[in-house]
Amino acid sequence: MERFYTFVFVAGVGCFGIAFVLSMVFPWMSLKEYHGMEYAKLDQLAAHPSVEFQQLEEAYPDAFKAVYPEGATPGNYAKALRAGRDLYIGQACWHCHSQYVRVVSNEEQRWGPPSEAYEYNNELNQPHLWGTRRVGPDLARLHGRHTNDWHIAHFLNPKDVTPYSVMPSYAYYFEPDGTPHEEGFALITYLQWLGTTFNPTHEQEVYPGGEGNE
Repeated sequence: MERFYTFVFVAGVGCFGIAFVLSMVFPWMSLKEYHGMEYAKLDQLAAHPSVEFQQLEEAYPDAFKAVYPEGATPGNYAKALRAGRDLYIGQACWHCHSQYVRVVSNEEQRWGPPSEAYEYNNELNQPHLWGTRRVGPDLARLHGRHTNDWHIAHFLNPKDVTPYSVMPSYAYYFEPDGTPHEEGFALITYLQWLGTTFNPTHEQEVYPGGEGNE
């Protein structure tokens, strides 16, 4: 019996080691210092605040100023992106939404070409949040599909905009009139950023605020 438990323990450690290599070491080795691919840090991604982030400031000036006194600056944009991603992970959004367009089931017809490595070589995609389930739609190319108002309505009551949605309400991130709290601003900003690294021509990588976001 003791040998059995030893075997199970060793097998468990071995499986963890394999998962660590496949899920962490290999993606890490694909970064610029190993294969010459560009790796964008958060300050680069946030160098030019997105139009959507600026629209949030215009639509909710008092609430926005209370959270970001300096306004829609690159520093505050970076803060919102980081906080939004942390909330996305903390609320387990990745459990029901993938961020990877696969080469199966005619996904190209719905979301465009299959995802490529260059789209994920940035700080907000490390570690990757590819996901494995599709309870909700894939979010890899979400940018530009919906307005800020749509996202607010969706968070308040998902069924108002998607009748058969099983997503829970996140109304506690907003006032009853839809005005976002700090978390609401952050989540919308992060979701509106998703997909801005995608470049259909593959000639150059496009980051938020760059040619693909104007």
